Amino acid sequence: MTVHHLTDDELRQVQLIQLEMLEEVDRICRVCGIHYNIIAGTLLGAVRHQGYIPWDDDADVAFLREEYEKFRDACEKELDHGRFYFQDHRNTPGYRWGYGKLRRRGTKFLREYQEHMPYEQGIFIDIFPLDAVSDVKWIRAWQNFHCFCVRKIMWAPVGKIASGKKWLRWWYGCLERIPAEKLYGHYGRLVKRWNQKDTEWVRILMFPTPNGEYGYLRKWYEKSEKIEFEGEMFWGIQDVDGYLSFKFGKYMELPPPEQRKVHPVTELGLGDPVRGENV
Repeated sequence: MTVHHLTDDELRQVQLIQLEMLEEVDRICRVCGIHYNIIAGTLLGAVRHQGYIPWDDDADVAFLREEYEKFRDACEKELDHGRFYFQDHRNTPGYRWGYGKLRRRGTKFLREYQEHMPYEQGIFIDIFPLDAVSDVKWIRAWQNFHCFCVRKIMWAPVGKIASGKKWLRWWYGCLERIPAEKLYGHYGRLVKRWNQKDTEWVRILMFPTPNGEYGYLRKWYEKSEKIEFEGEMFWGIQDVDGYLSFKFGKYMELPPPEQRKVHPVTELGLGDPVRGENV
């Protein structure tokens, strides 16, 4: 399939659709008393650009595990199902990520090498659960390797196409044969076992972590404050400098142009026109 690189106008329309989803997350959390934070590039964008990083094509929201489960349950009753749908491996056959996605109905956003995945793929924001990991660094390192292995098995249906080396494509093809019920059964047991203690460190189990620390401080996600993003107010990490410095280093400095990348897509459907900015 032909790869399409988003134009500036298309990217802005995607961002505005994602903003609608961020507002829906905030609305549900206010109604149900659920604690969330915008994180990663979304929080960086709020601090450095007062909105989206100009080349960013996704948005990131995180919940400590208990709050994630509350949000997931709340979506069944409170989500505006006429406009949005929530996906994770528990409600979407063939889904291969260790976290959820909130998507906009009537849109399409097929990332390169993911066109064959057997579920609906609209424009989305990532909904991340944060799980406990050990306060002992060498144990976190072992947990990180464990997470890496599970993550690669989850990614196998994409890796068997996307990998540049023939032997890797073959290897991912082998990994894909592991039954999904066994894979996610193992993942579920990890989540249950590792969350038995309220440790000082947490992480998104199925996502890489920076700086060789193999996790993030729990306290960053427990204390939040309102921060402006695209003219709206959302909850973000209170110790924003500590978190962003840990994750990005000198976060107020722009990366060189060659690192300002937008994910290529093979199909984009924006649905109905979205609000604002002449779109």
